[in-house]
Amino acid sequence: MSARSEVADRTRSFVREVVIPAEPAWGRTLPDAELARLRALAREAGVFAPHAPTALGGLGLPLREWSPVFQEAGYSPIGPAVLNAMAPDEGNMRLLEVVASDEQQERYLRPLVAGDVRSVFAMTEPHPGAGSDPDALATTARRVDGGWLVSGEKRFISGAEGAAFAIVMARTEATGDHGAGATMLLTPMDAAGIRIGPSIGTIEAAIAGGHPYVRFDDVFVPDADVLGAPGQGFRYAQVRLGPARLTHCMRWLGLARRAQHTALDRANGRELFGSPLADLGVAQALLADSEIDLATSDAVIDAAAAALERSDREGAALSSIAKVHCSEAVWRVIDRAVQLCGGDGVSSGLPLIQYLNEVRPFRIYDGSSETHRWAIARRASRARARAVAAGEPRLDIAVRGDG
Repeated sequence: MSARSEVADRTRSFVREVVIPAEPAWGRTLPDAELARLRALAREAGVFAPHAPTALGGLGLPLREWSPVFQEAGYSPIGPAVLNAMAPDEGNMRLLEVVASDEQQERYLRPLVAGDVRSVFAMTEPHPGAGSDPDALATTARRVDGGWLVSGEKRFISGAEGAAFAIVMARTEATGDHGAGATMLLTPMDAAGIRIGPSIGTIEAAIAGGHPYVRFDDVFVPDADVLGAPGQGFRYAQVRLGPARLTHCMRWLGLARRAQHTALDRANGRELFGSPLADLGVAQALLADSEIDLATSDAVIDAAAAALERSDREGAALSSIAKVHCSEAVWRVIDRAVQLCGGDGVSSGLPLIQYLNEVRPFRIYDGSSETHRWAIARRASRARARAVAAGEPRLDIAVRGDG
């Protein structure tokens, strides 16, 4: 397990003593006023924005120390939002910290870290635009005097309702010293030409601001609000996507751990057929498989975080593996907890079925499991082909025995 900091211990206490008692009733969302109250308490407790830079008001934890903190926050469905460590803001903070200019950080990142505003990452588009295949990006940014005009339609833009600004991914032509490609641009959500369309209803409710369509009609973005260099958007996206996949894993692993604790309490407290449920083999198998899923998820998150600190390329590859494993393992753990709790598991008496609703989309968000498997297999095949070309023997060639 990752090195456990004092912040993780404080987060554990804070979530159990302050956040869990404030969780909204089954099927309801946390009111904004209550979120603000809890965030003020999180600041007092020294657990607010643990991942963000200290110069801008965060706690400045290195990536290798995020997992225990994010897991403790994720032990409650509202914990990450209370700590200002929830998607999409958390991923956008990382991107702005690494890529944004000093002026952009003051204008956009500082209020985001403080929790004064929310943000969105506008990349996904209606078919046949960008989704699982980012190369299909259809939104464009056209060069004009002093800036760019952005046009196109985005969909499933998580958090767009009520967000203060967007990081928009758009296709750009070659200009001056910059080649054609994708460019990231910062724009206030109240800029002329931005229209928020209908929201897409989903089964989860943890992300504030819905998942609506967003239309950009010749939205002017000045040169000062280009994020990084024009044409480098896909490269910058990896700065965001690798850690963001992992933080999703961390948060939901915390919720899966709570589901396992619920199942263990049920198994220890119930008798069936004259024995404690925990002593019955069928229950033990479910509990053991969940312990295995929790431990392996924890380990692959740590390995991917270490890889990201060493290399963006190595980290991106391993974060893809972690994302697939964790998204499916978390589902299995919570589903087993539902099964062990029987009728209560599928009722509003326990929150387990709500947890299933929250984690099920993770197998699709940030790249579906199938898309990641395709990329994982392709990387493995290419790596092996290079090794064989460099002199390693092929192992699939049958050799006739001597008799």
